[in-house]
Amino acid sequence: MANLTLAVDDALLKRAREVALRENTSVNAVVREFLTRYVDARSRRLEALARFEAVAASSQSCSDGPWSRDALHQRD
Repeated sequence: MANLTLAVDDALLKRAREVALRENTSVNAVVREFLTRYVDARSRRLEALARFEAVAASSQSCSDGPWSRDALHQRD
């Protein structure tokens, strides 16, 4: 496992240590969990965007031109 050096405000680190102690964990574990969730969420967003682009690319739908607000709300 790699080591990581961070610059963190002293007051913030103190509060983080207090919270981690109350939660029976460590600041290191909290940061590791945060980074895991950050990477997973970013990966899910990128995967969803790729799927959306694939669907859009395979769609036969097209527009004749730019839409106006009035045209979008026009009722026939």
